[in-house]
Amino acid sequence: MLGLSVSTLIVRIITLVIAFTIHEFSHALTATLFGDQTPKDNGRLTLNPLAHLDVVGSLLLLIAGFGWAKPVPVNPYVLKRKAKSAFMWVSLAGPLSNLLMAILASLPLRLGLIHYQAPTSKIIPTAYQFFFEFIVINLALMLFNLIPLAPLDGEKVLDFLLPARLQMGWEKIKQYGPLILLALVFVLPMVGIDFINMVLTPALSGMLRLLIGKF
Repeated sequence: MLGLSVSTLIVRIITLVIAFTIHEFSHALTATLFGDQTPKDNGRLTLNPLAHLDVVGSLLLLIAGFGWAKPVPVNPYVLKRKAKSAFMWVSLAGPLSNLLMAILASLPLRLGLIHYQAPTSKIIPTAYQFFFEFIVINLALMLFNLIPLAPLDGEKVLDFLLPARLQMGWEKIKQYGPLILLALVFVLPMVGIDFINMVLTPALSGMLRLLIGKF
């Protein structure tokens, strides 16, 4: 967290609590709506942040602007009995909740209700700073979680969308998903290859322009 201002740290902590909690609650709620009681039985059908936050993922969000929370346990067999697409929708619910939060937070900026103003305090964030950082982090969480590698949500989404002819090859690759993800997030940046930022930053910038215009 070296180099972060106190005001930025405050904004990121508040955003972390809200974004991760609603993201994971959305997974739990969607699974419950499809008839799976596993999230409720494990205490995850709640808006209590302590039930959802992960130490490493939370620290990464504070430092790098992206991260993860504790995965919500679900029973895919119960879900599949309800609908073939149920597991995909449960997985997609989290990233979609981040997108919705970003859209809602962008409205005051887009409508000109909140304008940029230079910070007057190193501790207290401005309204613009809070909303802008909130939007950026939620968009980053959405995009990061849609990467099709386990344990991220994008893997389950790709599982459903991938044509049958490609499923066999994908099954051989996806078992290495966690290792590939660790390499992308931690190992490659150490040698100067920040693949995650190279891929996500253009998409993030484009979505920011779409939501709030110039920034």
